[in-house]
Amino acid sequence: MAQKILLIEDDRQTATYIVKGLGEEGMTVDHADNGRDGLFHATDGGYDAIILDRMLPGMDGMAVLGALRAGGIHTPVLMLSALGAVDDRVAGLTAGSDDYLTKPFAFAELLARLKLMLRRGGSGTQAVTKLACGDLDMDLLSRKVKRGARAIDLQPREFRLLEYLLRHKEQVVTRTMLLEGVWDYHFDPGTNVIDVHVSRLRRKIDDGEEVPLIHTVRGAGYRLGLEG
Repeated sequence: MAQKILLIEDDRQTATYIVKGLGEEGMTVDHADNGRDGLFHATDGGYDAIILDRMLPGMDGMAVLGALRAGGIHTPVLMLSALGAVDDRVAGLTAGSDDYLTKPFAFAELLARLKLMLRRGGSGTQAVTKLACGDLDMDLLSRKVKRGARAIDLQPREFRLLEYLLRHKEQVVTRTMLLEGVWDYHFDPGTNVIDVHVSRLRRKIDDGEEVPLIHTVRGAGYRLGLEG
């Protein structure tokens, strides 16, 4: 049976983009373009997941989320927002969303997060706030990274790059995936921006360590994992 998704999004272009993409993945998508209608649909409890924009007319996304959780409805919620500061993300997660994705986003990342949320089953689960590989730990809320006892200071783009690699650990990630997922580019700019950032990140993560974690996969891309 097709998974049933409720999309609550007032921006017509964004909504069309998501509905089309999820439809191509075989999902059934209902769309509401304001908070009140979205809450009305969401309260029937018949959805596998909800994609909820934070800034909505009529009733904002945080109020919709609060009403759902207060009503005992634990359908997994992926919140979308242009507000990407740490405090904004923390507010969204602590209010009860299962994940938080900032705009603009790549559809591939939205789909990956949605599928992960669906696999977890949502109800009663905790939002992912920490990622790890071996002795490398990333706290998504405090935005702190440590390898063993060593604290690692990352620039914002390096942090996003490492988060992407950790979310795909032990998988080969291509340059196209990185351009979309980390730089929000949907074209190849023809520069060495990825190589420069990966090289810088690798120095911070692996220099002086017995086991390297960031590997180059010749002709394909990169992989973060324990095995070389």
